[in-house]
Amino acid sequence: MKKFITIIVILITVYACKNKQEADKKELITTANSNLAVYKGEFIFTDGAAVLKGTDFIYGVVIDDKMKELAEKVAPSKKNAFDMVPVIVTGTVSPGPEDKETWDEFLTIIDIVQVSPKPAKADVKIKAGTVAKKATASIKKEEKK
Repeated sequence: MKKFITIIVILITVYACKNKQEADKKELITTANSNLAVYKGEFIFTDGAAVLKGTDFIYGVVIDDKMKELAEKVAPSKKNAFDMVPVIVTGTVSPGPEDKETWDEFLTIIDIVQVSPKPAKADVKIKAGTVAKKATASIKKEEKK
């Protein structure tokens, strides 16, 4: 009986690992502009500023018709104005202006490859009032001294 249970456990484990490996495979995405670099990151557009944040880069995004098209595609996925939505785009990176304090590099979007249907998870969540309560408590503590 123990051998039978052991065999079943091994088969289930192998089957589960096989399904996980298939899920981890990535699709090759080709576009009309496949000779351009592909950028995968989280996009946000608020108050006239657009940013694409990847795992190892942060680019300001040139505000043009293609960026506005991306902002329209991202809008239904956002729950609030500050949600960042995962996207895949192709484009070109150019240095930012040296005479202004802004992003070091800007991405000009050439093609929109993919837009996630839901926003990215927030790195940091701040509960409303938490900071104010702590500050008030510390002020009261200092006043008692």
